[in-house]
Amino acid sequence: MLFVPLPFVNAILLALVFVLLRRSDTHSTTRAFLMLIALCCLQSIVLGLRWGYQLDALRFVQPVLAAMLPPLTYESFRGLRDRMKPDAMRLAAVPLAAFSAVCLLLLAPQFIDSFLLVLVLAYALALAILARSGPDSLELARLDSASLANRAIWWAAACLLASAGFDWLILLDFERSGGSNAAMLVSNANILSLLIIGLAALAAGKTQVLSTGDVEKLPPAPTSADTDIVSRVDTLMSEKNLYRDENLNLSRLARAAGLPPRQVSQAINKVRDKNVSRYVNDFRIDEACRLLRQDNVTVTEAMFRSGFSTKSNFNREFLRTTGTTPDAWRKSEGT
Repeated sequence: MLFVPLPFVNAILLALVFVLLRRSDTHSTTRAFLMLIALCCLQSIVLGLRWGYQLDALRFVQPVLAAMLPPLTYESFRGLRDRMKPDAMRLAAVPLAAFSAVCLLLLAPQFIDSFLLVLVLAYALALAILARSGPDSLELARLDSASLANRAIWWAAACLLASAGFDWLILLDFERSGGSNAAMLVSNANILSLLIIGLAALAAGKTQVLSTGDVEKLPPAPTSADTDIVSRVDTLMSEKNLYRDENLNLSRLARAAGLPPRQVSQAINKVRDKNVSRYVNDFRIDEACRLLRQDNVTVTEAMFRSGFSTKSNFNREFLRTTGTTPDAWRKSEGT
């Protein structure tokens, strides 16, 4: 019977993730996630060939792919934050990491493991800092899915940290037992981290839309300018019904108001004491309640027509706002 190493199974799962994301969208930010998943898939195949079929020559390929993963992971998720082109140094981070790994393999192979460990830790920290900014900083994520995208960044950071932990254990194993447990440690580490990074990329990629800002913690006292901004946005929401757009995000909302995204986000946070996502969802729930008062409108129709794209998010926000489920609310209203 043909032996199929577990990393090959992981590669197949990642390939399915790639297909799902490829069908969901094609804009530039999503393409970065496609590159990330493709790299994870390739790395799984290399692992399977090296440790499953003892192709030892691939030991020179594996560190190069491993060096490319942290910067590509960071740049992919950072693409949810704004659409500004990265500076030359950040744009060159992925090939630069690969080139550094090749140089170390040729000139100082004893330092390659330490290099990879530091690289993974540095980008795990960078991802954690990015996630710590919160959902409102993910300007290119749909408002109803920004929280999911933010959690995906935390997952990716945790995966990189777990990978760093396994790398440290592998170093210890080589020092103490000559690497007798290295195959098991490498396989377990990469299968888990690559698969979860791939799934995180899928979750984040599917929250995107075609359309920039980060949010800082601000003093609670709003200014008159903040009040004017929120009043302008309120008018847009009530008169143009922007909340009905399921792909609405901070960038689109700010463009409609003719203001910078950061300014809109800050004003809403200070005046309404809520983030942009919750602000928009409150309008959507009000619209859903209006629709549910009509006998000929189903709960599902009310959900889509008010701007929600997933039932789980609709039910969660409806419960948060009204304290009950859509069906129970409709019954209580006598409809």
